[in-house]
Amino acid sequence: MPAAAVGATWIKSRRSNPNGECVEMARLPGGKVAVRNSRYPDGPALIFPRQAIAALVRGIRSGELEDLAGLYANGATAPSGR
Repeated sequence: MPAAAVGATWIKSRRSNPNGECVEMARLPGGKVAVRNSRYPDGPALIFPRQAIAALVRGIRSGELEDLAGLYANGATAPSGR
């Protein structure tokens, strides 16, 4: 779906960097959440059920997804290729 068609208020984390390398989210009716790339506000938006976003946040908070970002639980960087 084009992000412009969402017709909602987009928000991003206060921890976002000023270079525009962020994701923005918007609450939608029916318990859905839209996600877009802040660099391309007129680009596509991905639509997820709120439960999927909640699961993502839980995974981030628990450290379960750190390996995807190339990080270990202690904040050290993983070797390249991992």
